[in-house]
Amino acid sequence: MRSQKERMLAQELYLASDPELRRDALNGRRLLRLINQTDETQLDDRKQLVKELLGASGENIYIEPPFFCDYGKNIAIGENFYANTDCIFLDVARISIGHNVMFGPRVCLYTPGHPIDAVVRTSGPEFGKEISIGDNVWLGGNVIVNPGVTIGDNTIVGSGSVVTKDLPSHVIAAGNPCRVIREITDEDQRYWEEQQAIFQQDCQI
Repeated sequence: MRSQKERMLAQELYLASDPELRRDALNGRRLLRLINQTDETQLDDRKQLVKELLGASGENIYIEPPFFCDYGKNIAIGENFYANTDCIFLDVARISIGHNVMFGPRVCLYTPGHPIDAVVRTSGPEFGKEISIGDNVWLGGNVIVNPGVTIGDNTIVGSGSVVTKDLPSHVIAAGNPCRVIREITDEDQRYWEEQQAIFQQDCQI
């Protein structure tokens, strides 16, 4: 018979009250408390605690406190990650985040789900669906990503959006529910490269 943790990570119905899951959650809460108590003079300590909390991470990641998650160990983050304050990652299922990703404040990644039938729902079992976010993604402030969603590489999601379905790569999307507004084009690249060149010249970089 599989454990409740195995069932949870298999995205099947499970009981969150299971003792093993309770122990894992308590360890996550302990590390979160320590992370959220650090200040701007303790960046190295904070980085080490974040790496201990997460299942996997790159060397160059920064999460601005306060931060919250369910377990932490079900979260994998690539290199060059930045998350602004008040982000929430509910990781009863796996959360995968690629390289060079930026989150505005209060970005919420929600993997948990509950049965639609009220009798089954109130009897206790729940489930989770994995969230996957590609490389070079930017999520604006207050973006909510719902269970089971995949966001492709190089995509931008506007602030306040609620992402209920997968988003492709190389697009700008926004809204509730979130929808693709337009593709990111070669013209965008040329414009921002020109702006960068002006900036570098002005600042003598």
